[in-house]
Amino acid sequence: MPGGTEAFEVNVSGTSVDSALGDREHLASQVLAAKTDPQAFEALYRGHVDAIYRYCYRRLSSGEAAADATSQIFIKAFTSLHTCNEQRFRSWLFAIAHNVLVDEYRTRHSQDTLDAAGEIASRDPSPEDLVLQEEERVTVVQLLSYLTQDQRQIVELRLAGLNGNEIAEALGRTRGSVDTAQSRAISRLREVLGREGVNGTALEVRNVSA
Repeated sequence: MPGGTEAFEVNVSGTSVDSALGDREHLASQVLAAKTDPQAFEALYRGHVDAIYRYCYRRLSSGEAAADATSQIFIKAFTSLHTCNEQRFRSWLFAIAHNVLVDEYRTRHSQDTLDAAGEIASRDPSPEDLVLQEEERVTVVQLLSYLTQDQRQIVELRLAGLNGNEIAEALGRTRGSVDTAQSRAISRLREVLGREGVNGTALEVRNVSA
């Protein structure tokens, strides 16, 4: 990647209202199709697998663990698609992702000794690791470490492309509490980044309501 200023943005309202409505209707039609034709689920998988993988990677910091979690999430989504409101597929999918990652976190912390021993063995990075290392040279994980767990969850979902209503649905919270936590997160990141950025790199945080 070329040198220079890196940008870290939280911005999810770059599309027009008509375009967003069209996208939602198209997604809803895909969900309806997949409910009656299992093969149609592939379109939902292809349309969301990258966002889910990145969300898992930010939480787990491991390409292998993120890939395993992503597989679990889509298996759960496939087997329970009949319970999904087609108008709320994204928030429903990320609610599944959130729950899978919570379970993964608990499992990891119940096996700290084994996990630590496993990290000692070196392994070549996967292609996914290499891509993410390059794309996120100024690591988002490093920035998110300055936030509370509550704030971090919301910013991670923002980065995955969800809007405020979808985040509230995914986490089972009110829109107001999501907006408050996001506002505090953005203020905290601006405070951190105001000190010449992280590792001396200039960064930008943009807060856009949606």
